[in-house]
Amino acid sequence: MGPLPADPLLLTLIAVGGACVGSFLNVVSLRLPRGESLVRPASHCPRCGSGLRWHENVPILGWLLLRGRCGHCGAPIPVRYPLVETLSAFLWLAMPFARPGGMGPEPDPLLLLVMGWLLASWLLPLTLVDIDRLWLPEPLCRWGLVCGLLLTTLVGLRQDPATARQLLLQHLAAASLGLLALELVGALAQRCLGRPALGLGDAKLAAMIGAWLGLTGLGLAVALAVAAGAVVGLLARLVGLLGPRQPFPFGPFLALGCLTVWISGPGIWIGLFFPGL
Repeated sequence: MGPLPADPLLLTLIAVGGACVGSFLNVVSLRLPRGESLVRPASHCPRCGSGLRWHENVPILGWLLLRGRCGHCGAPIPVRYPLVETLSAFLWLAMPFARPGGMGPEPDPLLLLVMGWLLASWLLPLTLVDIDRLWLPEPLCRWGLVCGLLLTTLVGLRQDPATARQLLLQHLAAASLGLLALELVGALAQRCLGRPALGLGDAKLAAMIGAWLGLTGLGLAVALAVAAGAVVGLLARLVGLLGPRQPFPFGPFLALGCLTVWISGPGIWIGLFFPGL
């Protein structure tokens, strides 16, 4: 459905834009849990406090030029920074070719492109914070849900008012179902296992995903998340990275399922999970 031609210069600009956004998302994921400002102070070395020069702050290249160390005190700079910037760039590059379903018969391709960029940029800090702290910030989930409903309605309005009402109701129902279903699963698992299995943040993230993907997309995203989480959790326990009762974050798998369904479209997964349909 890509509205953009596969022009090398245009794709390069998209990748650079995605990497720059990824650089900011690194800041969000580290400062938001600490309650710090996202804009002040400017980027600096956490060890010596020295501010980064402009060329040191260039996404990916800055880290490579510094060879992964602060140019003032020599403290190591985590490889997480360029990895997140690279991942953000690749996600932005994928969005012109995304095929999200559940958006009416004739969605606006350019609007869907912007939505894809926003969705990827919203899910990345949620994923990083959950990996770091086993916590999904409620404000990000809540406002992500609101943005999903508003933008989905706008997609419908670009077609006709009836489509807008239908999309809003469907995606609102999906958000409600995602919240209630994962809350119920978490409560049942805690009763059976005697310990928390899913956090309330996971339910809120599922609600946000429902607001963006609708009922079918939500179901497929959760199915992919459960499958991926089971495989990764089993392998991590087999190699000793996780203890028998050690918790691990489920939010990254929900985000992975959401982005997979958004980019590839629901059709391929419906055919895989429900071959008779």
